[in-house]
Amino acid sequence: MDVNAAVAAAAAIAGLCTGVIAMLAFRWSERDQARPTRSSMRPDINAVLPPGVDTVLSVLRSSAVVLDEGDAVVKASSAAYALGLVRGGKLAVEPMLHMARDTRRDGEIRQVELDLPRRGTGRGEALAVSARVAPLGSRLVLLLVEDLTEARRIEAVRRDFVANVSHELKTPVGAISLLSEAVMDAADDPEAVSRFAGRMQIESTRLINLVQELIDLSRVQNDDPLEDAEPVRVDTLVAEALDRCRHTASSKQITMASGGTADLRVWGNRGQLAAALGNLVENAVNYSPARTRVGIAGRRVTAPGGDLIEIAVTDQGIGIPEKDRERIFERFYRVDPARSRATGGTGLGLAIVKHVAASHGGEVSVWSSEGQGSTFTLRLPEAAAPAPATAPRTHPTPA
Repeated sequence: MDVNAAVAAAAAIAGLCTGVIAMLAFRWSERDQARPTRSSMRPDINAVLPPGVDTVLSVLRSSAVVLDEGDAVVKASSAAYALGLVRGGKLAVEPMLHMARDTRRDGEIRQVELDLPRRGTGRGEALAVSARVAPLGSRLVLLLVEDLTEARRIEAVRRDFVANVSHELKTPVGAISLLSEAVMDAADDPEAVSRFAGRMQIESTRLINLVQELIDLSRVQNDDPLEDAEPVRVDTLVAEALDRCRHTASSKQITMASGGTADLRVWGNRGQLAAALGNLVENAVNYSPARTRVGIAGRRVTAPGGDLIEIAVTDQGIGIPEKDRERIFERFYRVDPARSRATGGTGLGLAIVKHVAASHGGEVSVWSSEGQGSTFTLRLPEAAAPAPATAPRTHPTPA
């Protein structure tokens, strides 16, 4: 009896404890439900945005940011984070934040262009953007930001190109104008007339070369060389380049030699490839002193994407300073402007070579040492050699 009474007392005590614990848990649950949560203090994003706005913002090319009445970011595209517009849930650009507040106050649409510091660079590069702020409903403000950096860069390149072309055209045209006046003033001096006429012919030739290279540069930039692509023999390109500069090389007693692997072929436009290689050989001859040597050699090199053909043009000229090697392929850039005028250079030859190489899936590089010479290497994809022709099979004639 004593044992049964003890078991019953223990069961009663356990039931009482379970009931007390359950009642306390219920009270704590009610208290948690009544307490305001972080999510209840801020409505759901999808509930705040008007219907369809989220879908529209996701397909916009511009960076999009939606702000609520407390300047908190309700919605931001991935591009906005990439540009550094949003950090820590806040709009990080102070001028845009002021625009959003003004638009929220009066409801007017505002637009401004700004230069922002580029994130992740210590060089102080500016990021050009165009920001447009508009009201979105009665409580929200929409900010659209367009990146104008690339458009600004292209516009600067175009502006510099026009300025350079104007300057380069103005020089020979002005010289021809002055020489023509000198010829008129020296009409009674045949020797002076002959001298001035010779100078006019030199300036006219320079002007013709400049216009022709401008046409060639425009053509290689706009045309697709692979539309008329064909296997082109490297030996043929080398022979044309040597013939193009043979007269100038002979006048300076420069020896031109070719070598390397025979029977190589590249794939591309024959005219553009010949012009590119001819420009390299012409530069080598023009910038080499008398009684030196210019060599052209081709070889096959193995590359991960397929074999390449390297055509190297080597000279024993004045060389290129290290600070200028990265810029020599820019349009109108000259290492020595005075020497370029003396040799008749226009500053477009290497730019044409670079565009031809890039449009054919290749590249051009340079090695140079001042006082020792330079080597320009043109790398192009190899074209498969044509299959040898087979003789037709003959069938025996039945008796």
